[in-house]
Amino acid sequence: MTVVRSVLLFLLAALAEIGGAWLVWQGWREHRGLWWVAAGVIALGCYGFVATFQPDPNFGRLLAAYGGVFVAGSLLWGVVVDGFRPDRYDVVGAAICLVGVAVIMYAPRAG
Repeated sequence: MTVVRSVLLFLLAALAEIGGAWLVWQGWREHRGLWWVAAGVIALGCYGFVATFQPDPNFGRLLAAYGGVFVAGSLLWGVVVDGFRPDRYDVVGAAICLVGVAVIMYAPRAG
């Protein structure tokens, strides 16, 4: 159950951070307005809190692992929201990152 909870928290964090960054991008770069930017800032703030619910107490480990989730999630966001078509190197790179997440977060540790 702990692994399932952790994975769900990583997915929620990805949604908040990637979605927040996308909202800021849309508000500023695509000229949709400051309300979009404000919504993005709020979503990014929510991302900061999500990590605190992870069962692992090590901030550095969590943030390092989340980096891999962010890579894969960003590509997926681009596919779903922006019509981005990743090439095989994008897919292989994202898969490598997710393997790294699994090793960092879920490998058995002594103690």
